[in-house]
Amino acid sequence: MAKSFVTSIDVAQRAGVSRSAVSRTFTPGASVSSDVRQRVMKAAEELGYRVNRLAQTLNTSSSNLVGVVGANLSSPFIAKQLDMLSLGLLRRGQQCLLLNAADARSNIAPLIELIFEFRARAIVVLSGEPPASIVDECLANGVKLIVINRNANRPDLDVILSDDILGSRLAADRLIAARCSKVAVVCSGSLTPTQVRRATAFEETILEHGGEVVRWSVGPTAYETGIAAAKALLSDTQIDGAFCVTDLMALGFLDSARKDFNRSVPDDLSVIGFDNIPQAAWISYNLTTIGQSFSVLTDAVLAALDHDDGHVSTQIVPVELIERGTVRS
Repeated sequence: MAKSFVTSIDVAQRAGVSRSAVSRTFTPGASVSSDVRQRVMKAAEELGYRVNRLAQTLNTSSSNLVGVVGANLSSPFIAKQLDMLSLGLLRRGQQCLLLNAADARSNIAPLIELIFEFRARAIVVLSGEPPASIVDECLANGVKLIVINRNANRPDLDVILSDDILGSRLAADRLIAARCSKVAVVCSGSLTPTQVRRATAFEETILEHGGEVVRWSVGPTAYETGIAAAKALLSDTQIDGAFCVTDLMALGFLDSARKDFNRSVPDDLSVIGFDNIPQAAWISYNLTTIGQSFSVLTDAVLAALDHDDGHVSTQIVPVELIERGTVRS
């Protein structure tokens, strides 16, 4: 039989005090005599007692939990973002309640409602558009809603966006400088707001300079989609440049270009990605990409969490062109 958790009643009995005295001992700022505190702490140490934070939540309006809702959690970009965000929350004495929205499709309402049951102090949406009814419920319950890289179109939400338009224009300018004349822009079939912003800004810039653009938008946001795009596009030998709106797809595109078409990168094909995931710097890829700082993105979320007075904002995460070895000099 599994050993049961030590309760505050067990501690009270060992220390010879009331249960409320135990509760006050572990409540910051509560009044308790030094003698009682010492007895309670000694009993708690002997029994191995730990405060039940979830039970404490039932007696307060909110907890130290921050709900994080996202899909495609295995992708390198989301995984790195979650790693830094959860660590940042932990350092602030807060906990990350992670819910996978992969099976929720476009309706993440049930997952967000589940977070309400834990009385989370805030919800961070990494993927999926929050329904208007959930936004209203968040505001009515005093729960902050933070949306990352999504067009929420609401003035009462905290929105954090990477500077997709500038980044995509930087990518286009770099391929133009490399004298690419016919370029592909590779998206997935999901066409998220982020991907649409990136592809549109890139295409507009190329066309402004008289270049030709071929757009691909099929399949999931995955490495395999980059492979599929290369196989579909690179039979056209006039394509001498490609912008993949995520690094993960760019890696697949590169592998297929080299293996299936024997394309020399960057001599006769230049490729740029977006996000600067850790794998982009691997020697086998050495991918030129548009980088956005994971630390700046995390700091923006944490800063939004500090505004509990109804203040909301839209924060733009800066980007930069990171030159490596996949674009002609």
